[in-house]
Amino acid sequence: MMNYQSFRFSVAPMMDWSDRHCRAFHRTLSARALLYTEMVTANAVIHGDRERLIGFSPVEHPVALQLGGSDSEALAKAAAIAAEWGYDEINLNVGCPSDRVQGGNFGACLMRDPALVAACVAAMKAEVGIPVTVKCRIGVDEQDPEVALDALADAVLAAGADTLTVHARKAWLQGLSPKENRDIPPLDYDRVYRLKQRLPRVPVIINGGIGSLEEAEAHLLHVDGVMLGRAAYQQPELLLGVDSRLFGAEDPHADAFSAVAAFEPYIAAHLEAGGRLHDITRHMLGLFTGRPGARAYRRRLAIEGVKSGAGLDVLQAAVDEVRRAEERRALVA
Repeated sequence: MMNYQSFRFSVAPMMDWSDRHCRAFHRTLSARALLYTEMVTANAVIHGDRERLIGFSPVEHPVALQLGGSDSEALAKAAAIAAEWGYDEINLNVGCPSDRVQGGNFGACLMRDPALVAACVAAMKAEVGIPVTVKCRIGVDEQDPEVALDALADAVLAAGADTLTVHARKAWLQGLSPKENRDIPPLDYDRVYRLKQRLPRVPVIINGGIGSLEEAEAHLLHVDGVMLGRAAYQQPELLLGVDSRLFGAEDPHADAFSAVAAFEPYIAAHLEAGGRLHDITRHMLGLFTGRPGARAYRRRLAIEGVKSGAGLDVLQAAVDEVRRAEERRALVA
């Protein structure tokens, strides 16, 4: 499935956000972006309800599974399972700063143990034929990012990692919450640029604080790929320009209205299977951000979309709020 440079643009793995419905919606907006799952622990993949945890629709390709863990044997088993399920990439989380992952010795705390991360990558590479990648920070706590990032990069690349995605901030494991770790540590894009300069043949993807395609284009002058997280989720309409601006391909839809219409069969199938409208539309609240009628659109979905039995008519009525508001503005102009 990854028959082009998928890593050129990706949507970040985001806990509680990038579930299968979110990914299917984002795929409707961009045919080219690489999509990531939420982080799933290796043991959950091995022992848990796999359809619920790692199930996905074929429309999501190219799609990567992000794994959490530090047990190389468990990660190798989970990676093999994910490859059998049809994922296009396995990504190892070395960046999440939450207390839960620290307690399990995975996530950002692994920045302190490059040899262990390398062993995990090597074990996964031995089990699968798809890319195995790493997502990390530039360092944690009092680490010197110049030393810490190079040490981790060199170790995992020697073990066979295919790409490296770097969130261009430190993670402070003591004193900051996971939410604060997304904003408070200062961004250091230049540190990621220097990593790329040192590793010219290695695909390096930059992540952290990137809010627009204009910013993405600027970063692509220095690195191989750009990963957006909250901006893509909270303002998904920006994804409509990814294919043309970053891949030189035709965008799948002319505007957000036609994208929603194209997504309706997916929603209908979910409803017919007994799902709730809100399971999907919660990921669509930001679609018309900044447009006339956007507040009425969000209000209708937030109030009516959560009700038992809510159907496609609720979404269509919400979209009509925007359509009518834009028509009124055009008449005034």
